[in-house]
Amino acid sequence: MGSLKNQTYAIVQARMGSTRLPGKVMLKIVGKPMLELMIERLRRASELDGIVVATTDRATERPIVDLINSLEGILLFRGSEDDVLARYHGAAVKYNAKTIVRVTADCPLIEPAVIDKIVKAYHKLSVSIDYASNIRRRTYPRGLDVEVFSFLSLDKARKEATLMSDREHVTEYILQRPFIFRMCDVVDDVDNSFMRWTVDMPEDFELITKIYESLYPKNHNFTYYDVLQLLKRNPDWNMINSHIKQKSYGE
Repeated sequence: MGSLKNQTYAIVQARMGSTRLPGKVMLKIVGKPMLELMIERLRRASELDGIVVATTDRATERPIVDLINSLEGILLFRGSEDDVLARYHGAAVKYNAKTIVRVTADCPLIEPAVIDKIVKAYHKLSVSIDYASNIRRRTYPRGLDVEVFSFLSLDKARKEATLMSDREHVTEYILQRPFIFRMCDVVDDVDNSFMRWTVDMPEDFELITKIYESLYPKNHNFTYYDVLQLLKRNPDWNMINSHIKQKSYGE
């Protein structure tokens, strides 16, 4: 795990009420809910001090709440459905996070090594930057999205953001103000940004299911590079969801 002096927490936003694929985070792949598989991968990130699942306070989130309560060491926070910025802030305050790693629950192939790379880049430069990510300059497949930022930046955004769009999307206020928040982009050596590994539509779920059924039974700890090799052997799989237009960044 990471260094507690940094108090680096992954905060995973998750809810049952997805508009395009309702209940997607609890859909089962290889016999486990997608959210549980994602958490398995998060646990392998050595730079994290803790993992918080931040869901809403609606009664419909009971399946998520029950899952998190059944997983040892995973923390839970419940807050506003629409004001996701306030939900994140509340989770960070409750667990005293100084560094926040933002990931979303529709990314079941999230890569521990990529998380560690971006967290390390952030901490190395934290005297001179407020935010680091791989989403402003995309080279990784969509679905390996990681944002790292200080609690002070989150707190400033929570206090100052007034537009609903800035409240619905946690980092929108920060991203739109590079003249206030100092930023760092983390990129890969090869541009695989054309690949889509997030789950928003049934076709996305079909692809992720194929990947997990191919790799997970033999190796629960398969990596980003294992997925790339699998898709190199099965290039037609990339076409399963290539037509889907990405909605705005968020849940």
